Amino acid sequence: MDILPAATRNDDALRFLLTRRSRPPKTLAAPAPGRTELRELLSAAVRVPDHGKLEPWRLVVLERPALERLARAAQAHAEATGMDPAMAQKGVGQFAQSPLCVAVIAVPRPTDKVPQIEQVLSAGCVCLSLVNAALATGWGAGWLTGWVAHDPEFARAAFGLQPGEWVAGLVHIGTETAPPPERPRPDVDALTTWVAA
Repeated sequence: MDILPAATRNDDALRFLLTRRSRPPKTLAAPAPGRTELRELLSAAVRVPDHGKLEPWRLVVLERPALERLARAAQAHAEATGMDPAMAQKGVGQFAQSPLCVAVIAVPRPTDKVPQIEQVLSAGCVCLSLVNAALATGWGAGWLTGWVAHDPEFARAAFGLQPGEWVAGLVHIGTETAPPPERPRPDVDALTTWVAA
């Protein structure tokens, strides 16, 4: 029987995880990663827990012309539905300001072996992994949703959703224009229960 070597501690990776901070998408500007670099980030993003190897997600890359079109579509949809202007602007602004956005689409697979919740969590992992991959390579990135992700009529047209699909996240990637704000972090001790026996 082969003996596997002890795991090697990766202090750089741990330091990154302990200090990572998503960037507010409204502070991101051009340039954004090109297609070659983005493919590397997307490859990292999909290396996530995926029970049953179902790949219960897909990716829609929205480049500037598409984002400009979606900003106009979001404005028209908000006006047609009588949406509160402040709420409407939050959705429109995501597209109008973003240098690049990747929509992570949850694609639940019919199976008796893998609970739907595990597929949902896997899609969420793709969102976080994409943010982390972007941050690790020096880009700014943040994960949003909002009404443009959750409004069924708008999302269906905007992202080409098929029946049963939904938007898990809109990951915006670009160049940082301001230092990321800090915020209070969770109290691990208050949230952790140790069970010894």
